[in-house]
Amino acid sequence: QVQLVESGGGLVQAGGSLRLSCASSGRTFSRYAMGWFRQSPVKEREFVAAISWSGGNTDYADSVKDRFTISRDNAKNTLYLQMNSLKPEDTADYYCAAARTSYTTVVVTTQSGYDYWGQGTQVTVSS
Repeated sequence: QVQLVESGGGLVQAGGSLRLSCASSGRTFSRYAMGWFRQSPVKEREFVAAISWSGGNTDYADSVKDRFTISRDNAKNTLYLQMNSLKPEDTADYYCAAARTSYTTVVVTTQSGYDYWGQGTQVTVSS
């Protein structure tokens, strides 16, 4: 069982930055592919970014590419999302998720591929 707890959300002006964290309670954090998703009142939950076991492979939604960076610290059992150049359309609840995979290089970009989810952290970007 893996428990995920997000933090770092808040209110920021457009053009600003935030760093989200996702702490995992599992002892095998390093064996999970990880990802970030977001959901706003006007959109269904959508993929944001994903990272493989070791962090060597990543993938991003086109809407956040070159602005967001996903990373992980397996020694600290923590996943991060650095968000720069934030836009009002980035306003959403952000969720981290963990996926059991058998391969170290796999990144998972679909919701159905994830086994565990956090409760979310709210990000609001004002114009």
